[in-house]
Amino acid sequence: MLNSIGLANIGVQTFIEQKLPYLRTLSTRILVNIAASSIKEFCDVLRFLEEQKGIAGYEINVSCPNVKEGGMSFGTDCKMTAEITSQLRTLTTKPLIIKLTPNVTHISEFARAAESAGADAISVINTLIGMAVDIKTHKPKLSTVTGGLSGPAIKPIALAKVYEVAKAVKFRYSALVELPELEDAIEFLLVGATAVQIGTMNFVDPAISIKIIDGLENYARENKISNISTLVGALDADVKVFSPPIMVVIYEKIALFIFRLPLH
Repeated sequence: MLNSIGLANIGVQTFIEQKLPYLRTLSTRILVNIAASSIKEFCDVLRFLEEQKGIAGYEINVSCPNVKEGGMSFGTDCKMTAEITSQLRTLTTKPLIIKLTPNVTHISEFARAAESAGADAISVINTLIGMAVDIKTHKPKLSTVTGGLSGPAIKPIALAKVYEVAKAVKFRYSALVELPELEDAIEFLLVGATAVQIGTMNFVDPAISIKIIDGLENYARENKISNISTLVGALDADVKVFSPPIMVVIYEKIALFIFRLPLH
């Protein structure tokens, strides 16, 4: 799914008055996602929420644009990511989860920045930057030109990012992904995710989370796994196989094979 709906919502005061009372009645822990346009706004929102009962922790969306810095995303600047994390850390003792953008060169650097500034966990990944064009009008299909790409199509990228983060930090990290099947959830646990969030697939099947949980229980029984956490980081990445041709070009009945050659 490619969207440009932004992060518009009812605001923290209305959330506290109209949504939180119902959420408190649920027999599960409530994590609140916070988005803001400045560090001060991040802090102000968290202060309001800290006064409320029923909130177990916070997920901080550092992919938001920093209005005071010309619209640059907080999450594409390591120092800014660390600064936000550090300031919010002083305001709460509850779990602080930093949601990272994949639109950077090395996501592991940002994970380390958040870890060193006091984050309890990392959420990987947010949407990728995407675009669509109308070939009849020659105009972008989104009014914002580019938008956020999510859904099953980004799974291979998300797996790689989670794997990279898992090797870089020592604390917990979750995978924010789309899981149409049980196998997807297990893959993310194997590359190092300690928890799995489900995003876009909730629009397709609101009961997808329950189905994944039931599937994990059945998988554990069938494979005689006493604790699902034993799958976390259990990927055997030491794979030694013959490298096949990466490209075959046919030219005038002559096959040209191009191989990966070891560098010495």
